[in-house]
Amino acid sequence: MGEAPHGSERGSSAGPLRKDPRLAASLARYWRSNLRIMFLLLAIWAIVGLGCGVLLADVLADLQLGGYPLGFWFAQQGSILVFIVLIFVYAFLLNRLDTKHHVEIETIRATPDDRRT
Repeated sequence: MGEAPHGSERGSSAGPLRKDPRLAASLARYWRSNLRIMFLLLAIWAIVGLGCGVLLADVLADLQLGGYPLGFWFAQQGSILVFIVLIFVYAFLLNRLDTKHHVEIETIRATPDDRRT
């Protein structure tokens, strides 16, 4: 597997890196961003699946999609399709976040911590 983006490397240089407060701050930012993305995408899925498919089904019944009421369509297929799209969106966003985090970790490795010298 590839290198873990969260600093779980083993070796002689991993010890000082784990104690580096810059690394701890970077890891905290990474996980905060990851959780923000997850909660946002789950909220979208809940709104589409529960909101459009159940709670707003009566309101959406006047609109038609493929000959079926829109609320019925969301309950049967729309939430599943949105979920599949959200999987790809999550993968894209996390790949971008991992790349950004990897660059940040490499910058921390390359820049000495002034407090340790």
